[in-house]
Amino acid sequence: MAQIRHALSTRRADDFAAWYQEVITAADMAEESGVRGCMVIKPWGWGIWERMQRLLDARIKTTGHDNCYFPLFIPLGNFAREAEHVDGFAKEMAVVTHHRLIADGKGGLMPDPEAKLEEPLVVRPTSETIIGDAMARWVQSWRDLPLKLNQWANVVRWEMRTRMFLRTSEFLWQEGHTAHADEAEAKEHTLRMLEVYRAFAEEDLALPVIAGEKPENERFPGAVETWSIEAMMQDGKALQAGTSHYLGTNFAEASGIRYQDREGAQTLAHTTSWGVSTRMVGGVIMTHGDDDGLRVPPAIAPWQVVILPMLREEEGDVALIDYCEGLRAALAGKSALGEPVRVLLDIKPGKAAQKRWDWVRKGAPVIVEVGGRDKDNGVVSLLRRDTLWDAASGKPAFAVPTREEAGEAIPALLEAMQATLHAEAQERREASITRGVSDFAAVEKHFAAEVKFPGWVEVQWSKPTGAALDKVVERLKTLKLTIRNVPIGSMPADGPCIFTGEPAVERVLLAKSY
Repeated sequence: MAQIRHALSTRRADDFAAWYQEVITAADMAEESGVRGCMVIKPWGWGIWERMQRLLDARIKTTGHDNCYFPLFIPLGNFAREAEHVDGFAKEMAVVTHHRLIADGKGGLMPDPEAKLEEPLVVRPTSETIIGDAMARWVQSWRDLPLKLNQWANVVRWEMRTRMFLRTSEFLWQEGHTAHADEAEAKEHTLRMLEVYRAFAEEDLALPVIAGEKPENERFPGAVETWSIEAMMQDGKALQAGTSHYLGTNFAEASGIRYQDREGAQTLAHTTSWGVSTRMVGGVIMTHGDDDGLRVPPAIAPWQVVILPMLREEEGDVALIDYCEGLRAALAGKSALGEPVRVLLDIKPGKAAQKRWDWVRKGAPVIVEVGGRDKDNGVVSLLRRDTLWDAASGKPAFAVPTREEAGEAIPALLEAMQATLHAEAQERREASITRGVSDFAAVEKHFAAEVKFPGWVEVQWSKPTGAALDKVVERLKTLKLTIRNVPIGSMPADGPCIFTGEPAVERVLLAKSY
């Protein structure tokens, strides 16, 4: 087997965190903005997020939601009405206190003391309170329910430790908010949206996830129940990829969301909220990337096929571009994964090999190179990003079909790549979940072992609450572990709780996380 020279200088196995940052840079996805915790999302990174937006938005709309928009600034008093909610976000809130700047007499600017706001404004960390105010106005009768809203927006949470896409002070997301007549309907909708997220992650991002309920200590502030989808990254850590919350009547009571029921009585609505964010882009990088850069699942690739004519700044370039344009047009008229194939004919100046490796690092699913001899012979050189290397030669594994054969084969190839990326990630995840751990000492041993990427551990517990749960959380903190969720459909408990020794009632997943 020949030695392969990869496109990145950092290997995942050597330094996963540094590898992650290098992928973002090498794939030209984003860069630091000069404002702590905020990033500039560059066209390729934005194109991936735009695809994710489009696909998820379509799924959300099939469940009867309307898109809307609410203000970025929320009066502080809105949060003060819901004490548990504000306490959960207090340390992360960015607050506006003045509306004007003046010269400070030293060549700079300062807030004008005369322009202090009567009430501080919080820069949106989430929108339950301001949307709750609107719902209180819009919901008057049982006929107004259910009310289903969604918005695509940015939010600000002042993070202490930031990492691009995964944890930033400003990030992009969608947040859905609904109001229902009763608990049963609201809970059903909470799980319905969880399923929307699961299907989106699995089918569009090729991201295997485990859906389940969060423990009491991991609930969204003010929620009655919080459900999540959890994905395993290649370093074995967990990423909370999306959450769905049943809020009971807590926020309805704080905001006054009441309606006249069929009997004429005033009744509190039951509300839900749910969201996913640009951290899912980070999840795609850490799940599918390799030592050559990003690998983008075809469903979310801005360009699924990139055609690179090997131009020489000669008279023959015109005919070569025409040949490639014929392939581009043929592919653009075909469908893959339910949509027309997205094809880019890249005729920007530059050496063909350098352009190829730029697209390899970006993770374009299929790269097609065409030189003058290829044109004369009626063929193309085709490279799949998921199976990039020929192990025997250590060189890129080019296939050389005719132009017509490539035009017919590539749509099916894209669908196969989508399935392959998912299967590869799911196989890796299942191999990295340790089951059958019966006591806490075994958990300590597992995560203390000389294993660089220890993965997840499934254990049984008695679902302690209050002070007993606090003790569990403290014990887990010593190992830098958290309870991810209680997987839906997991095997029934059949042994003692590893924390209390009492009969277990369910199985939970423990992991280090992002």
